[in-house]
Amino acid sequence: MRQDRGFSCFGNTSFMIKLEAFTKKYGSFCAVDRLSFQVSPGEIFGFVGRNGAGKTTTIRFLATLIRATAGDGVIAGYSVTHQPREVRRHLGYVPDTFAEFPGFRVKGFLDFFARAYGVPRQIRRRRVDDLLDRLGLAAYARTDVRRLSRGWKQRLYLARALVHDPPVLILDEPTAGLDPVARMEFKSLLKEWAAEGKTILLSSHILAELADMATHVGIIERGRMVVSGTLREVLAKTDRRPRVRVHYLGTPDRLENILRNLPQVRWRSVKNGQVILELADTSRQEEAVLAQVLRSLVLGGIDVVEYQPLLPTLEELFVEATAGNAPVDSQQRMP
Repeated sequence: MRQDRGFSCFGNTSFMIKLEAFTKKYGSFCAVDRLSFQVSPGEIFGFVGRNGAGKTTTIRFLATLIRATAGDGVIAGYSVTHQPREVRRHLGYVPDTFAEFPGFRVKGFLDFFARAYGVPRQIRRRRVDDLLDRLGLAAYARTDVRRLSRGWKQRLYLARALVHDPPVLILDEPTAGLDPVARMEFKSLLKEWAAEGKTILLSSHILAELADMATHVGIIERGRMVVSGTLREVLAKTDRRPRVRVHYLGTPDRLENILRNLPQVRWRSVKNGQVILELADTSRQEEAVLAQVLRSLVLGGIDVVEYQPLLPTLEELFVEATAGNAPVDSQQRMP
């Protein structure tokens, strides 16, 4: 790895994305305050936060579009501050807004950026055609870029981000403007790219979709990371107790009698052949408690059809993680 004179890349270079104490101020307003996180190869990191929380500011810094007031970031082993050209060579970035490119047709647009990244001619042709096919843009190859709807521009900019085959993708609100079918296709493509080894950071307000895509999440509030990790790790850092859904056969009376004698769990109303149980004792190992409860139900004569631990939705995690933190005042938000 080439390094600029006098600069040493900090931390563990096994992380494809790393942010260390990133701070961005606009005058007296602090948009992001000492934010740190890392994303390992092949992970899909969901970046969650309210409007004005600092997500886009952070993403624009990682994309080398703005300078940090303090701190630094690393993309694929290169410093965002000291080695921005190398960062751009290893990064594909999709912004939340699109610039106009008059005079370009879709295929020529992709070919132009492939040439700008120095992709060899023969590779360039194959890669542009492959991206047009994979993203459903082949039928629009000769269409003026300005005539595309927002949804099709979203696909085109995603293709542009991939045209030089970067190992890292950063996507700001990538599903905005996509119809339900396109969103499903997009999620499938992201998982394919992650399986191929690409590292992906994406922000979104559609939290349920991030839960389907992300291997890890980070919740930001007022420019600071509130909680981050896998969904299970984030759950452990909130006050939410583990829950399990039980589908059973038989009358609810027998089930309720058994549950009354199980101090390990709290339970909600029993109806339609199912009940939601919540662990009351979190001092013991979760799996051991769940196994004990299941054994008690079976020995009590309950025919258990399904016994499924429930992960909370991202919406629930977000509300709980940011409880007590008011949104940034609209008069203080940066445009």
